[in-house]
Amino acid sequence: MTEYGNSFGNDSIDWLYREKIFGDIQKFPPQLLDSLLCLRGVDIIDSHDIGTGFSKAETDSLAKTSATLAQISERLELPKSTAHRLLGVLLQRAFVRKTVESSRYRLGPGFIGLCSHYLNNLELKTESSPFMSELSKLTGNTVFIAIRQQDKMVYVDSEEQVNSLRKYSIIGQQKPLYCTSLGKALLMGLSDEEIRQVLSNVTFAKWGPNTHTNIESLLQDIRESRRRGWALDNQEAEPAINCVAAPIRDYRGQVIASISTTWILAQHPEIAPEQIAPLVMKAASGISTNMGYIGESVREQAPQSFS
Repeated sequence: MTEYGNSFGNDSIDWLYREKIFGDIQKFPPQLLDSLLCLRGVDIIDSHDIGTGFSKAETDSLAKTSATLAQISERLELPKSTAHRLLGVLLQRAFVRKTVESSRYRLGPGFIGLCSHYLNNLELKTESSPFMSELSKLTGNTVFIAIRQQDKMVYVDSEEQVNSLRKYSIIGQQKPLYCTSLGKALLMGLSDEEIRQVLSNVTFAKWGPNTHTNIESLLQDIRESRRRGWALDNQEAEPAINCVAAPIRDYRGQVIASISTTWILAQHPEIAPEQIAPLVMKAASGISTNMGYIGESVREQAPQSFS
């Protein structure tokens, strides 16, 4: 208890226990406590539905003006030390900012980033849906959309020719960047040095017979992927499965997601990655255009069915 008490303050720890967030605090890393306290700190910004924080009018007031530590402590019915600790977490993440002259708090730019990510994900799923459907029909294969979260890729949508519960169960699942075509396509928008930094704490575990075992091998693969415009998972994430993916860019030209199609080698021995890649790139290009990207687009090509 001492370690966390020194880090977060005894009253903050008391709140965590009082709210029954968990039973044994020693089992949780400081990063998790930080996140939990940050969630509690959001009450400072908007808690009119909770009943112990700001009213809607007070929330609007804070958004437009500012408030002192004493005012925030009083409105949330928290000790000043607890409110100060919560504000500290929010300050670190730029959710609030503090004026040096008056020591008053107001909303910070961190919320802009949160709203941007949220809106981008909503827009991405809307804009990608027809392209995913078309790609799945042309190939007869499952199509995925993924985004990057730190050193992992996360599935955000999928399209199959046969209705399946798997479509919903896979959403939110994470996999490594280094052994998936979706992950490697997401890395194509980064420089070699940025990739080194992103994967600096990653152990290259073997997921399939051809999984990259070190960063240099992966970087060589990424360079080739950039050159041709698509990434390949050749039995790297799991045996007997191949995937081809291409990056999706936004209005800034930054890679914000990737799209892939995957197939079982034994079921589709006729499919070659080089044949299916243009279809995947065309889908990625269409989604990118709808997301505001005005760079080079993939030329129209005659549809080819692999089913």
